[in-house]
Amino acid sequence: MINKKIKDFKYKKGMKVSELVENLGQVGYQGINIGKAVETIKRMKKNKAKIFLTFTSNMTSSGLRGLFAQLIKEKFVDVVITTAGSIEEDWMKSSNDFYVGSFHADDEKLAKEGINRIGNIYVTNKAYGSFEETIAPVIQKIYSEHKRLTPSEFIHEVGKHIKDENSILHQATKNNIPIYCPALTDGSFGVQLNTFQQKHSDFVIDIVKDMNKIMTEADFNDEVGLIVLGGGVSKHHALMANLINGGINYAVYITTAHEHSGSLSGATTKEAKSWGKLKSEADAVTVIGDASVFFPLIITKVLDDMNED
Repeated sequence: MINKKIKDFKYKKGMKVSELVENLGQVGYQGINIGKAVETIKRMKKNKAKIFLTFTSNMTSSGLRGLFAQLIKEKFVDVVITTAGSIEEDWMKSSNDFYVGSFHADDEKLAKEGINRIGNIYVTNKAYGSFEETIAPVIQKIYSEHKRLTPSEFIHEVGKHIKDENSILHQATKNNIPIYCPALTDGSFGVQLNTFQQKHSDFVIDIVKDMNKIMTEADFNDEVGLIVLGGGVSKHHALMANLINGGINYAVYITTAHEHSGSLSGATTKEAKSWGKLKSEADAVTVIGDASVFFPLIITKVLDDMNED
Protein backbone atom coordinates (compact mmCIF):
# COMPACT_ATOMS: atom_id res chain seq x y z
CA MET A 1 0.00 0.00 0.00
CA ILE A 2 1.39 3.41 -1.00
CA ASN A 3 0.95 5.95 1.77
CA LYS A 4 4.35 7.49 2.58
CA LYS A 5 6.19 9.83 0.28
CA ILE A 6 9.91 10.12 -0.32
CA LYS A 7 11.02 13.59 0.73
CA ASP A 8 13.97 15.60 -0.47
CA PHE A 9 16.73 16.10 2.06
CA LYS A 10 17.67 19.72 2.59
CA TYR A 11 20.44 21.23 4.67
CA LYS A 12 19.36 23.48 7.50
CA LYS A 13 21.81 25.53 9.52
CA GLY A 14 22.14 24.21 13.05
CA MET A 15 20.31 20.97 12.27
CA LYS A 16 20.29 18.60 15.26
CA VAL A 17 21.23 14.94 14.98
CA SER A 18 17.63 13.93 15.69
CA GLU A 19 16.40 16.09 12.80
CA LEU A 20 19.05 14.61 10.52
CA VAL A 21 17.99 11.06 11.35
CA GLU A 22 14.30 11.91 10.98
CA ASN A 23 14.99 13.34 7.51
CA LEU A 24 17.10 10.33 6.53
CA GLY A 25 14.12 8.14 7.38
CA GLN A 26 12.27 9.65 4.43
CA VAL A 27 15.08 9.75 1.86
CA GLY A 28 15.04 6.10 0.76
CA TYR A 29 17.30 3.03 0.75
CA GLN A 30 19.03 2.40 4.11
CA GLY A 31 17.80 5.75 5.42
CA ILE A 32 14.31 4.23 5.53
CA ASN A 33 15.63 1.33 7.61
CA ILE A 34 17.46 3.71 9.96
CA GLY A 35 14.11 5.39 10.61
CA LYS A 36 12.44 2.02 11.17
CA ALA A 37 15.20 1.00 13.61
CA VAL A 38 14.56 4.12 15.68
CA GLU A 39 10.87 3.34 15.97
CA THR A 40 11.46 -0.33 16.76
CA ILE A 41 13.87 0.46 19.61
CA LYS A 42 11.46 3.05 20.99
CA ARG A 43 8.69 0.43 21.03
CA MET A 44 11.03 -1.97 22.88
CA LYS A 45 11.45 0.59 25.62
CA LYS A 46 7.81 1.74 25.65
CA ASN A 47 6.59 -1.84 26.09
CA LYS A 48 9.23 -2.56 28.76
CA ALA A 49 10.88 -5.34 26.77
CA LYS A 50 13.97 -7.02 28.17
CA ILE A 51 16.66 -5.78 25.80
CA PHE A 52 19.62 -7.87 24.68
CA LEU A 53 22.51 -5.91 23.14
CA THR A 54 25.04 -7.93 21.15
CA PHE A 55 28.16 -6.65 19.45
CA THR A 56 31.43 -7.96 18.06
CA SER A 57 34.80 -6.89 19.43
CA ASN A 58 35.56 -4.49 16.57
CA MET A 59 32.78 -2.28 17.94
CA THR A 60 34.72 -2.02 21.22
CA SER A 61 37.91 -1.33 19.25
CA SER A 62 36.12 1.71 17.87
CA GLY A 63 34.87 4.68 19.85
CA LEU A 64 31.54 2.97 20.55
CA ARG A 65 32.99 1.54 23.78
CA GLY A 66 32.00 4.64 25.75
CA LEU A 67 28.49 4.59 24.29
CA PHE A 68 28.00 0.97 25.32
CA ALA A 69 29.21 1.81 28.83
CA GLN A 70 26.78 4.73 28.95
CA LEU A 71 23.81 2.58 27.86
CA ILE A 72 24.72 0.01 30.51
CA LYS A 73 25.07 2.72 33.17
CA GLU A 74 21.63 4.07 32.32
CA LYS A 75 20.26 0.49 32.28
CA PHE A 76 18.95 1.07 28.78
CA VAL A 77 19.85 -2.57 28.06
CA ASP A 78 19.39 -5.60 30.31
CA VAL A 79 21.77 -8.19 28.86
CA VAL A 80 25.02 -7.84 26.91
CA ILE A 81 26.59 -10.52 24.72
CA THR A 82 29.94 -9.98 23.07
CA THR A 83 33.22 -11.65 22.10
CA ALA A 84 36.59 -12.06 23.86
CA GLY A 85 38.17 -9.12 22.05
CA SER A 86 35.67 -6.78 23.70
CA ILE A 87 36.61 -8.00 27.17
CA GLU A 88 40.36 -7.64 26.73
CA GLU A 89 40.17 -4.40 24.72
CA ASP A 90 37.85 -2.80 27.25
CA TRP A 91 40.50 -3.56 29.88
CA MET A 92 43.28 -2.29 27.61
CA LYS A 93 41.50 0.97 26.81
CA SER A 94 41.22 1.77 30.51
CA SER A 95 44.95 2.55 30.51
CA ASN A 96 46.02 2.59 26.83
CA ASP A 97 45.09 4.52 23.72
CA PHE A 98 44.07 3.11 20.34
CA TYR A 99 45.03 5.16 17.29
CA VAL A 100 43.58 6.26 13.95
CA GLY A 101 45.32 4.39 11.14
CA SER A 102 44.65 3.48 7.52
CA PHE A 103 42.99 0.62 5.64
CA HIS A 104 45.84 0.92 3.12
CA ALA A 105 48.78 0.66 5.52
CA ASP A 106 51.95 -1.31 4.86
CA ASP A 107 51.16 -4.18 7.23
CA GLU A 108 54.63 -5.69 7.13
CA LYS A 109 56.04 -2.33 8.21
CA LEU A 110 53.44 -2.07 10.99
CA ALA A 111 54.43 -5.50 12.27
CA LYS A 112 58.08 -4.43 12.50
CA GLU A 113 57.00 -1.31 14.42
CA GLY A 114 54.94 -3.34 16.91
CA ILE A 115 51.57 -2.10 15.65
CA ASN A 116 48.53 -4.31 15.09
CA ARG A 117 45.83 -3.18 12.64
CA ILE A 118 42.06 -3.53 13.11
CA GLY A 119 40.74 -2.06 9.86
CA ASN A 120 41.89 1.55 10.15
CA ILE A 121 42.49 1.37 13.91
CA TYR A 122 45.98 0.73 15.30
CA VAL A 123 46.75 -1.08 18.57
CA THR A 124 50.32 -1.27 19.85
CA ASN A 125 52.11 -4.33 21.16
CA LYS A 126 52.73 -2.20 24.26
CA ALA A 127 48.99 -2.12 24.90
CA TYR A 128 48.76 -5.90 24.63
CA GLY A 129 51.81 -6.29 26.86
CA SER A 130 50.18 -4.04 29.43
CA PHE A 131 47.06 -6.23 29.33
CA GLU A 132 49.03 -9.42 29.90
CA GLU A 133 50.98 -7.90 32.79
CA THR A 134 48.01 -6.39 34.59
CA ILE A 135 45.41 -9.12 34.04
CA ALA A 136 47.58 -11.94 35.46
CA PRO A 137 47.33 -10.81 39.12
CA VAL A 138 43.60 -10.20 38.67
CA ILE A 139 43.09 -13.78 37.49
CA GLN A 140 45.12 -14.93 40.52
CA LYS A 141 42.95 -12.85 42.84
CA ILE A 142 39.73 -14.20 41.34
CA TYR A 143 41.09 -17.76 41.61
CA SER A 144 41.83 -17.26 45.30
CA GLU A 145 38.12 -16.58 45.85
CA HIS A 146 36.46 -18.73 43.16
CA LYS A 147 37.79 -21.96 41.71
CA ARG A 148 34.91 -22.44 39.28
CA LEU A 149 32.95 -19.71 37.48
CA THR A 150 30.92 -19.20 34.35
CA PRO A 151 32.27 -16.67 31.80
CA SER A 152 29.65 -14.10 32.89
CA GLU A 153 30.61 -14.57 36.55
CA PHE A 154 34.28 -14.27 35.69
CA ILE A 155 33.68 -11.08 33.66
CA HIS A 156 31.69 -9.64 36.57
CA GLU A 157 34.69 -10.23 38.86
CA VAL A 158 37.10 -8.68 36.35
CA GLY A 159 34.88 -5.59 36.21
CA LYS A 160 35.50 -5.00 39.93
CA HIS A 161 39.14 -4.21 39.11
CA ILE A 162 38.41 -1.44 36.56
CA LYS A 163 37.75 2.12 37.73
CA ASP A 164 37.31 3.75 34.31
CA GLU A 165 33.76 5.18 34.01
CA ASN A 166 33.93 4.62 30.23
CA SER A 167 34.55 0.92 30.73
CA ILE A 168 31.89 -1.56 29.64
CA LEU A 169 32.96 -4.07 32.29
CA HIS A 170 33.12 -1.48 35.06
CA GLN A 171 29.60 -0.23 34.38
CA ALA A 172 28.20 -3.74 33.93
CA THR A 173 29.60 -4.89 37.28
CA LYS A 174 28.56 -1.68 39.04
CA ASN A 175 25.00 -1.85 37.68
CA ASN A 176 24.63 -5.64 37.80
CA ILE A 177 24.13 -6.04 34.03
CA PRO A 178 25.32 -9.49 32.90
CA ILE A 179 27.87 -9.78 30.10
CA TYR A 180 27.93 -13.13 28.35
CA CYS A 181 30.93 -14.18 26.29
CA PRO A 182 30.53 -17.71 24.92
CA ALA A 183 33.88 -17.51 23.11
CA LEU A 184 35.96 -16.14 25.98
CA THR A 185 39.03 -18.13 24.88
CA ASP A 186 39.05 -16.61 21.37
CA GLY A 187 41.72 -13.99 21.97
CA SER A 188 44.58 -12.91 24.20
CA PHE A 189 42.33 -13.53 27.20
CA GLY A 190 42.14 -17.18 26.22
CA VAL A 191 45.93 -17.43 26.15
CA GLN A 192 46.12 -15.94 29.65
CA LEU A 193 43.44 -18.28 30.99
CA ASN A 194 45.12 -21.30 29.41
CA THR A 195 48.51 -20.35 30.87
CA PHE A 196 46.98 -19.90 34.32
CA GLN A 197 45.10 -23.21 34.18
CA GLN A 198 48.30 -25.08 33.33
CA LYS A 199 49.50 -24.18 36.83
CA HIS A 200 46.09 -24.40 38.53
CA SER A 201 44.20 -27.35 37.08
CA ASP A 202 41.29 -26.85 39.49
CA PHE A 203 40.50 -23.45 37.92
CA VAL A 204 37.46 -23.90 35.63
CA ILE A 205 35.49 -21.54 33.40
CA ASP A 206 32.16 -23.32 32.85
CA ILE A 207 30.75 -22.20 29.49
CA VAL A 208 27.86 -24.68 29.46
CA LYS A 209 26.45 -23.42 32.76
CA ASP A 210 26.28 -19.91 31.31
CA MET A 211 24.02 -21.21 28.54
CA ASN A 212 21.47 -22.16 31.17
CA LYS A 213 21.78 -18.72 32.76
CA ILE A 214 21.23 -16.85 29.53
CA MET A 215 18.23 -18.98 28.60
CA THR A 216 16.57 -17.95 31.85
CA GLU A 217 17.24 -14.22 31.40
CA ALA A 218 13.81 -14.06 29.75
CA ASP A 219 10.81 -16.38 29.72
CA PHE A 220 7.54 -16.84 27.85
CA ASN A 221 5.95 -14.04 29.86
CA ASP A 222 8.54 -11.43 28.85
CA GLU A 223 8.61 -9.19 25.82
CA VAL A 224 12.13 -9.37 24.41
CA GLY A 225 14.03 -6.86 22.30
CA LEU A 226 17.28 -7.51 20.48
CA ILE A 227 19.84 -5.03 19.12
CA VAL A 228 22.56 -6.71 17.06
CA LEU A 229 25.69 -4.88 15.91
CA GLY A 230 27.62 -7.13 13.58
CA GLY A 231 27.04 -10.87 13.76
CA GLY A 232 28.85 -14.04 14.71
CA VAL A 233 28.60 -15.96 17.96
CA SER A 234 27.27 -13.05 20.03
CA LYS A 235 24.32 -12.60 17.67
CA HIS A 236 23.51 -16.30 17.48
CA HIS A 237 23.83 -16.81 21.23
CA ALA A 238 21.03 -14.28 21.82
CA LEU A 239 18.85 -15.80 19.13
CA MET A 240 19.28 -19.36 20.38
CA ALA A 241 18.69 -18.41 24.02
CA ASN A 242 15.38 -16.79 23.11
CA LEU A 243 14.31 -19.47 20.64
CA ILE A 244 13.77 -21.71 23.68
CA ASN A 245 11.38 -19.10 25.10
CA GLY A 246 9.21 -18.76 22.02
CA GLY A 247 11.13 -16.16 20.04
CA ILE A 248 11.95 -12.45 20.12
CA ASN A 249 9.37 -9.65 19.84
CA TYR A 250 11.53 -6.79 18.54
CA ALA A 251 14.83 -6.85 16.67
CA VAL A 252 17.20 -4.39 15.04
CA TYR A 253 20.22 -5.72 13.13
CA ILE A 254 22.97 -3.41 11.88
CA THR A 255 25.53 -5.21 9.73
CA THR A 256 27.72 -4.96 6.65
CA ALA A 257 27.27 -8.69 5.97
CA HIS A 258 24.84 -9.81 3.29
CA GLU A 259 22.52 -12.81 3.30
CA HIS A 260 23.70 -14.31 0.00
CA SER A 261 26.56 -16.33 1.55
CA GLY A 262 24.23 -18.09 3.96
CA SER A 263 26.28 -16.90 6.94
CA LEU A 264 24.67 -16.24 10.31
CA SER A 265 26.21 -12.76 10.32
CA GLY A 266 24.39 -11.88 7.11
CA ALA A 267 21.11 -13.59 7.99
CA THR A 268 18.27 -11.06 8.11
CA THR A 269 15.51 -10.69 10.67
CA LYS A 270 13.20 -12.17 8.05
CA GLU A 271 15.27 -15.35 7.86
CA ALA A 272 15.28 -15.64 11.66
CA LYS A 273 11.48 -15.97 11.59
CA SER A 274 11.79 -19.22 9.65
CA TRP A 275 13.60 -20.72 12.64
CA GLY A 276 11.28 -19.27 15.24
CA LYS A 277 14.13 -17.18 16.65
CA LEU A 278 11.96 -14.15 16.01
CA LYS A 279 8.20 -14.39 16.41
CA SER A 280 6.31 -14.35 13.11
CA GLU A 281 4.73 -11.02 14.07
CA ALA A 282 8.01 -9.56 15.39
CA ASP A 283 8.68 -5.87 14.85
CA ALA A 284 12.06 -6.17 13.13
CA VAL A 285 14.40 -4.45 10.68
CA THR A 286 17.82 -5.14 9.17
CA VAL A 287 20.00 -2.09 8.48
CA ILE A 288 22.86 -2.71 6.04
CA GLY A 289 25.76 -0.46 6.94
CA ASP A 290 28.59 0.40 9.31
CA ALA A 291 27.29 0.08 12.88
CA SER A 292 29.96 2.46 14.17
CA VAL A 293 28.22 5.18 12.12
CA PHE A 294 24.58 4.11 12.08
CA PHE A 295 24.16 3.03 15.71
CA PRO A 296 25.17 6.39 17.26
CA LEU A 297 22.75 8.15 14.89
CA ILE A 298 19.91 5.77 15.72
CA ILE A 299 20.42 5.72 19.49
CA THR A 300 20.80 9.52 19.66
CA LYS A 301 17.43 9.93 17.96
CA VAL A 302 15.87 7.31 20.25
CA LEU A 303 17.17 8.96 23.42
CA ASP A 304 16.19 12.45 22.29
CA ASP A 305 12.65 11.31 21.48
CA MET A 306 12.35 9.49 24.79
CA ASN A 307 13.54 12.55 26.71
CA GLU A 308 10.83 14.64 25.02
CA ASP A 309 8.04 12.24 26.01
